[in-house]
Amino acid sequence: MVLELEIALLSRKGGRARNEDACGHWTSESGCCWVVSDGAGGHGGGDVASRTAVASILRGFAGKPRVSPEVVQQLMAGANEAIVAEQKTRSELHDMRATGAVLLIDRAAVQAVWGHLGDTRIYLLRDGRVHFQTRDHSVMQSMVEAGFGDVASLRRHPGRNMLLYALGSREDFNPDITPAPVALQAGDVFLLCSDGFWDYVEEMDMLRTLRGAGNTEAWLAAMESILLGRATGNHDNYTAVGVRVGVAPEHPRHPVT
Repeated sequence: MVLELEIALLSRKGGRARNEDACGHWTSESGCCWVVSDGAGGHGGGDVASRTAVASILRGFAGKPRVSPEVVQQLMAGANEAIVAEQKTRSELHDMRATGAVLLIDRAAVQAVWGHLGDTRIYLLRDGRVHFQTRDHSVMQSMVEAGFGDVASLRRHPGRNMLLYALGSREDFNPDITPAPVALQAGDVFLLCSDGFWDYVEEMDMLRTLRGAGNTEAWLAAMESILLGRATGNHDNYTAVGVRVGVAPEHPRHPVT
């Protein structure tokens, strides 16, 4: 089996002065890595935190491209330490934090693992539905689960951006990571996106636009069009990474004559 991966990325500043989101990927014939991070912290600290997280994770994976839950834990712990170290370089960076969402795919084993911290989300879309969605590490998510609000409030409540965990904190480093590798199927699609994206693009929008998109780049463009039609002038930075899983037909081996 030959695993094909179709990839698309977008990251925009939205209605803000600077883009505090960051994203990136590193792929090889064996292991592949994608990461999205949304920074927080005044005086430019947010963009420093998110770029630091993405650079640390990609550098760590490229140095040893293995795919396992333990590797996700190590990569995110390394990003956390990198941000903590960077906080000490300038006083204005002391309070910077960042979310993190990491997806790893093993091409040979046709498996994926992932992890996240904060409210940057990972979706796995399979067979026309949301097969998996990460749980936000936010005050509002906890309130909804306790019965104080509905799912819609995750997008509408004024306090929806208050996080419980983020990269850049020694005390509150508690990422959610898949306990075991997940077997992939042809047609699986992953979406990693910051809250500035999913705040305006709902799950039904993701599924509907996916059905009508010829490729992953067109899918992200269709969702971005929805976002821009709903967003206000001062809306947040937004970032999305799409990964479509396919299986290429193996070339038949002809006997040597």
